[in-house]
Amino acid sequence: MTVKTSDLCDQYPDTVRVLTPIFTDFGGRNDFEGRAFTLKCFEDNSRIKEISSLPGHGRVLVVDGGGSDRYALFGDVIAADLVKNGWVGVLIYGYIRDKAVLRTMPIAIKALGTSPRKTIKRNEGQIAVTVEFAGHAIADGDQLYGDDDGVVLLNEPRTN
Repeated sequence: MTVKTSDLCDQYPDTVRVLTPIFTDFGGRNDFEGRAFTLKCFEDNSRIKEISSLPGHGRVLVVDGGGSDRYALFGDVIAADLVKNGWVGVLIYGYIRDKAVLRTMPIAIKALGTSPRKTIKRNEGQIAVTVEFAGHAIADGDQLYGDDDGVVLLNEPRTN
């Protein structure tokens, strides 16, 4: 990624939305830039697994897991699918597992923390819905930027 979140905040102070800094980096990359593909699920990663097999087209998978720390919504198997299918990042309002393996993978993964327990499969979850966490609503298709400084949303086209 060539654009830094701090530069976007300087350039678009009235339109950039900065997510509350609650996320930790777990992937082999810390930065991403792409359109959000939103998903809402609670303690069930069935839809995440389903989406991971689709072409990413440089998008960022945004998951509202309700912040639950009881189950990990994401791990190395799903991450490998996302990498293979062209996704650039994952932003999870929830927990992940397989931390050691994830840090070796060429994808940015930002989540709340780690938990070793896998989810219960109930085939539940909503795809392409507006989610709300970290102080902001994120709509499917919103433009996201993430790096070591944080995650921002910018819905207006950038001019260089």
